[in-house]
Amino acid sequence: MPRVVPPVPDERTALTAYLAHQRRALRATAHGLTDEQARTAASAGELSIGGLIKHAARCEGFWTDLVLRRQGPQPQDDEFRLAPDETLAGALDAYAAAAARTDAVVAAVPDLGQAVPVPPGAPWVPAGVEEWSVRWVLLHLIEETARHGGHADLIREGIDGATFDPLLAAVEQGADPWVEPWRPAG
Repeated sequence: MPRVVPPVPDERTALTAYLAHQRRALRATAHGLTDEQARTAASAGELSIGGLIKHAARCEGFWTDLVLRRQGPQPQDDEFRLAPDETLAGALDAYAAAAARTDAVVAAVPDLGQAVPVPPGAPWVPAGVEEWSVRWVLLHLIEETARHGGHADLIREGIDGATFDPLLAAVEQGADPWVEPWRPAG
């Protein structure tokens, strides 16, 4: 798969392709990590690659529930880290399931302008906003995933020096002839 999103025929395809691209980038940061490395925080905060992937899965679930007009649990602070009983593989599986669910729900929405209600009492909602659109939700998920992918890039580089392009080449088994795939040290 290319490192950039190819040309797309319409808005829905563009939004879903960019979201898929950002998901792929976030997942690539976890390639080759152990559970312990996936728990590693690169700063004084608790952000870790495993925690960011766990958060991304829960975030997609939350927003997909809103599109479906279901009230699911709001994201919590503890989701930015893997608990001792959680694994990176489990977080990646949950993320894949959340992404598949989001994709299916969005594919079934006839109009991206469809209203999505604001969760009642959410402290992060601007005053006076009562609804968003499915389009807005997709743009927000792209933004959220890209932001956390950037966090994950920095954390990964701090763990073992690996950077995005070589990691992606390793994930995709050398599909990019311009980049040498990442290999574990030793």
